[in-house]
Amino acid sequence: VERATREAIDVLRSRGAQIVDVSLPHTSYAVAAYYLVGTAEASSNLARYDGVKYGMRAAENGELLDMYRETRDQGFGTEVKRRILLGTYALSAGYYDAYYLKAQKVRTLIRQDFERAFESCDLIASPTAATTAFRLGERSDDPLSMYLTDIFTVPANLAGLPGLSLPCGFDEDGLPIGLQILAPAFAEADALRAADAYQQSTDFHTRRPALAVGDSTT
Repeated sequence: VERATREAIDVLRSRGAQIVDVSLPHTSYAVAAYYLVGTAEASSNLARYDGVKYGMRAAENGELLDMYRETRDQGFGTEVKRRILLGTYALSAGYYDAYYLKAQKVRTLIRQDFERAFESCDLIASPTAATTAFRLGERSDDPLSMYLTDIFTVPANLAGLPGLSLPCGFDEDGLPIGLQILAPAFAEADALRAADAYQQSTDFHTRRPALAVGDSTT
């Protein structure tokens, strides 16, 4: 992944980009902060889907509380339920300051990292993920491993920045590698222009992963 990303940056350099190093020192805290802020928002926003005000309704089953339980059990998948539980915990009395409020403070630090970085550059290039694609469902039983794959993408979500991902190579097994391009707020056009310049010089976006018959990746 690192090799493919550096080669992609070399392509951008060949198209006229000037490359500078920037520092985002709080990136290592981004996953932890995101999965507190994000789950808290999920808990709050999805509370309305109770079968009365919004969303599907389970078949009538006795008491109102039973209908609530059945509706939310049937209407949400495993990962959504997990996020609702985590978010409800983070927002609960006694834990709000220790978790959610602290995560919001880290979010501010991450946003400030990007503000300082964009003082010396127009765009930021990085891998989209630290690994190549993995098999569909391969990590379903290990949610922490799944969350850690977001290390390069969730900082932009926390900071409210536009970004895109495009193919920049394949590993030795023919599985794709992604290049992420991030831009300052409201500078989506700059990221799109850089991606277009990259694709004019490469053909990764026209190629397909080498999948065995019956195989699938996420």
